[in-house]
Amino acid sequence: MRLTAVLSMAARAAFPHDYRYGTSRPWTVAARRLNPPGKTRRKVFVEPVAPGDWGVFRGDMVEILSGNDKGKQGKIIQVFRHRNWVIVEGLNTHHRYIGKSGDYRGTYVRSEAPLLLKDVSLVDPSDRKPTETEWRFTEEGERVRVSVRTGRIIPKPVFQRKDGIIPQQWKDGPKDTSPDDTLERTYTPSLKTLEEEVMEKLHIQEARRPRRSFWY
Repeated sequence: MRLTAVLSMAARAAFPHDYRYGTSRPWTVAARRLNPPGKTRRKVFVEPVAPGDWGVFRGDMVEILSGNDKGKQGKIIQVFRHRNWVIVEGLNTHHRYIGKSGDYRGTYVRSEAPLLLKDVSLVDPSDRKPTETEWRFTEEGERVRVSVRTGRIIPKPVFQRKDGIIPQQWKDGPKDTSPDDTLERTYTPSLKTLEEEVMEKLHIQEARRPRRSFWY
């Protein structure tokens, strides 16, 4: 067995067979609150979806097919592929108090709960109605999403950073550094010390020579 495989097995976290996965990372307080010691949880089985068959992405508009928010449309803000979960902005929410201490009851906040992939459907931008999708190839060989109902191509959403900047649409301003200037090599490595480089630049001549030293 290769060393990398052994290290990956050692680094892999071991969870109990009845561990309930959530949207919080396992080492956080929220995850420990969801899985208290001694509590048995019902197993939740997830049907694996191949990476190439995944049809919705962050930024897509989807419609909820079941639950209290059935028929409502919203934008996907987070995707959990290992659990077949998507979180839709402002929908399928639950309310709770956080920060409770002493006589203070806490702050009443609302947060979105995850939805299973089978409970949402991608919205066709042409008529704003839900549709099933499949992956096809264009004549140029590009792999695209296609609406089964209308046959139109549904492009993947453009990635947008947290600060609202879209890298593909960014244009350099007068104070931005161009890629050519960034990759330009302006430093020449040297074996001289910092003092020797400064003296050479300032044209300082040093006639003294350091005494010989011996290492044992």
